[in-house]
Amino acid sequence: MSEKNELEREKISRAPVGVFDSGVGGLTVAREIMRNLPDEKIVYFGDTARVPYGSKSKDTIIRYSRQIIRFLKTQKVKAIVIACNTASALALEEVEKELDIPILGVLKPGARVAASVTRNKKIGVIGTESTINSRMYDRFIRAQDPEISVYGKACPLFVPLVEEGWLKDPVTEEVARRYLDELMQKGIDSLILGCTHYPLLRSLVRKIVGEEVTLVNPAYETAKELESLLRREGIENHGGKADPSEGYQFFVSDAADKFKNFANSILPYDIETTRKINIEEY
Repeated sequence: MSEKNELEREKISRAPVGVFDSGVGGLTVAREIMRNLPDEKIVYFGDTARVPYGSKSKDTIIRYSRQIIRFLKTQKVKAIVIACNTASALALEEVEKELDIPILGVLKPGARVAASVTRNKKIGVIGTESTINSRMYDRFIRAQDPEISVYGKACPLFVPLVEEGWLKDPVTEEVARRYLDELMQKGIDSLILGCTHYPLLRSLVRKIVGEEVTLVNPAYETAKELESLLRREGIENHGGKADPSEGYQFFVSDAADKFKNFANSILPYDIETTRKINIEEY
């Protein structure tokens, strides 16, 4: 490799990773990146003005994703993580053809792990209506093992309940029991938390499904997949950071203070500012 190319790669390696979601759910992915790739910088965008994505059409989700990607590219990101199952299911295959930087979603990492941990070949998936109706998890899991049965259950009330911060409310538990009962009757032994908001309900889901069901959190698996991708491309950040909490920027399309307060309740480091932008301009 020439010295010029080496310098260019070194410059790229110090650039941030772009992460986006419909709202606060993608913070579960950002949290895992912070924990597992502490040298990497992050530019996060939460589309809080247009959440939830789960009931919107494929064309709308693709349009939103393109706008957000255009914004993230203005921030000179070196790679993008779609930290949203709905956008990963409906937009990833479309937008990755248009990009000159690596991009990954959250579905394949979660599907791969679920297929490897199931013992009775019965996997449950909970997600938004769009994610479940896309049957993308079915496709990816059966690509690993065609004998696996996949049972999907749309849980449209979970995202608004999480966005409101009702993580331990009795109403949320009652809703969760109604959603999960159907899957438990199928005899599943593994359950994919197929929306990045759902790991925030992990303890509640665990209480309902019991210890025998393996919970698969695609947020963690996605962080590990990102680590592999950056290493493969030779653009992981070796430079380190003087302060582990530096190098994280957060943008939203609405309700910046509410987002910041929620983020500070779940991230390993407090964020001082969240900037609101008009995403329709991109």
